[in-house]
Order: sequence, then structure tokens, then C-alpha cells
Amino acid sequence: MDGSVYVYVEDVRDEGAGQVLDRIAGYGVREVTVAAAHHAARDVTPHGASRITIRSDGVHFPPPGEVFAGLRLAPPVQPGADEEPLAALREAAADRGMAVHGWTVFLHNTTLGRAHPDVTVQDCFGGRGYPAALCPAHPDVRLYAVALARSVARQGASSVVADSLHFGEFRQGYEQERCFVPLGPMDEFLFGLCFCTWCMRRAADLGVKAEVAREECARIVGGVLDGDPPAQGEVTRAALTAYAGPEAVAYARARSETVTSLVSEVSAAVASEGSQLTFLDGTGHRKGYADGLPPAGLAAHDAWQLGVDLVALGDLVPSFGVLAYARDAARVADDVGAYRRSVGNDRELRVVLRPGRPDTDSEDRLAAKVRAVKAAGGDKVDFHAYGLVPYNVLDRIPRALGRQA
Repeated sequence: MDGSVYVYVEDVRDEGAGQVLDRIAGYGVREVTVAAAHHAARDVTPHGASRITIRSDGVHFPPPGEVFAGLRLAPPVQPGADEEPLAALREAAADRGMAVHGWTVFLHNTTLGRAHPDVTVQDCFGGRGYPAALCPAHPDVRLYAVALARSVARQGASSVVADSLHFGEFRQGYEQERCFVPLGPMDEFLFGLCFCTWCMRRAADLGVKAEVAREECARIVGGVLDGDPPAQGEVTRAALTAYAGPEAVAYARARSETVTSLVSEVSAAVASEGSQLTFLDGTGHRKGYADGLPPAGLAAHDAWQLGVDLVALGDLVPSFGVLAYARDAARVADDVGAYRRSVGNDRELRVVLRPGRPDTDSEDRLAAKVRAVKAAGGDKVDFHAYGLVPYNVLDRIPRALGRQA
């Protein structure tokens, strides 16, 4: 089964593009997905030069001036971007007959959010406590997203892999967070909804009583912050309706129009540059990132919580990425199957697996998940991520793919 390995520019810089690509090719993998635009992070990198890598918000290439001309928002530029590491990687990959995809984090950017707080999520109390979360309804953010997509496509990417091209969640609003109030999943969901002018206006245009929804969210979340017991259980539309009322649910569901229209604009921009968009739904990350033990609801069924309407996007986007962050192969198969039914049989489905912790403890488990992806209708398997796991974990890839005996 074909696919790619996710790589970070910093990791390629440490080891050298040729060495990294040769190692990946040795796994029987002919594609790499490189972080062309990423967010700030502190990562333990087992085979990196310093063993800990500090990553910054921004792009690893000089932004084309004509693409961002006249726009209020422009991406921060990563250290070393003037050396054009993406061009060097693309050239080295071409010499080896390998394809390069441009992994692009769109709306998770603390640097931009702190510089322009008015374009970030505004909660039901009117606060802007989400500097990492750019609001996809804001006109300046939408222009920025289209320009960013166009600029990554111009780097020669076979596809632009769209990460965070939707609403964010409560727990990804900033780098370090502290909350000593026992918020339940539904309280966090309501607290993470954006009630900025643009979101409120879009919801109202769809017939939603946006102000009623905001007041209900503020009443419920405010009560828990004042000491009321939090709601228990997973976030479902039925449970949320009972807890917060129909207008809050209608408001949350109305966000899908914002995301669908933005993704449509971004996909068209990428296509105009001769590339294609792969939409990476963050729901799988939200559910299973920490421990590989996602709760019962399948990611495709819960994508609406991030404003993602997979059925609608299936008519607009040629390729989808599924974050299958689960230990159990049967759960991976269930998630992939649900995505396949949602987006249709004629869309490419790329499934992202982690070859090591916390999802995978052996080569056999990884192989079982690869087989599950294939059986459930997945087209390709992508592995995340080269620099984050030891070599002996990466060495599980070829046998899991059936490349070696």
C-alpha cells in the first residue's frame, strides 16, 4: 500500500535531505509530506542534532510578495526560510523519483493571533482567550488562508495537505494551559464556540437565533465556572440539545457553512496553481492524540463539532486525510469506513498512522492497522512523523507495508 512519511524541515536540516529521503525510500515509501507551514512546538527528536527541537509558527519559504500584497495577514517566516529548504528537498526528491506534499497548518498560529487578536475566536463571554485559533469566518483570515494555500502550491507540492482548516477546539487555544475547574466535554465544547461578529452574522443569515445561543452558552459555562457540577458524557447532538438547548446546537451546526465555503475557496486556489488539496480533518487528533484510546464516537460522525461537513466536502475536495490515532486495528477500520461512506468512493482517502507511541507498540500491531486501512477502503497510508520517533520504530514501516519478509 502506497503512502508517505511526514517530515519536518528542522529534522531534514539536521540529517540532510539526501540521507532522510534515502532512509524513507528504503522503507519502500516514495512520497514525503513536509511541514511547509507549521505551528510553534517543543518536540523531543530522538535522532535530531540537539535531541529537542523548538519549532516556530510560520512558513519555511519566502512568502511570494504578489500573493500577499494588500492583505492584512501574512505568515511569519521561519528561521532559515531564505535558504529555501523546500526547494532543496523537492530537488533531492525528484532525483530519487519521489513526490513531495506540502503539509500546511492554516488557522493554528499564535504569532498571528497575538498580533491581531480581533481575528481569533471570541467566546460566549466576549473574551479573546484563544490566541492560537484564527477564526475561519473572519474575512481577513479567509484571504490569508487562500493566499497561504496558493503560496505552498507554488513550492511545487504535489498536493497541499490542509491541517487546521476548520474551527479549533477549547484545549488548543494556547501553548500552555491551566484549568483547575472540572469542565466536562460539553462545557468545553460550548466554551470553545466562536461568537465573533462574523460568526454571529453567518449563523443569523442561516436562520439561527445566534444571540440566544450565545446567552445559553454563557449561562451554562458561567454556572460551571461558578461551581455548578459539569455535564458528563460525550458530546452528541442529542445530549447537547438536552443540555444547552436547540439554538446552541443549531449555532454549532451552522458553522459548517463557514468551513465548507472556505475549503472550497482554498481548494480552487490550489487547483489553479496546478496542485490539489488534501483536507485533513482534525477530529481524529482531538479524540485519540493523547493516548490512542479514542472514545466511542467515530471521528467522521463527530467532525461537525469542528464545523466539518464531510458529505458536503466530498463534492468539493479530491483527497482527504484521516487521523487514525487508535491502538486498536478494528477501531481504525471503523473510522476509515465511516470516512469512506461520508466522502464517497471516488475521493482519495489517505490514512495517517503513528508507528510508535502511544498508538503502536509493535510491528505486528502496525501491520494489522495497515491491513485494516486497506480492508476499510483507504487508498494510502501516511506515517507521522519521521523526526519524532527512534529509528527502530521507523523500521517497523517496511514490514508493516509488506515490503520485506
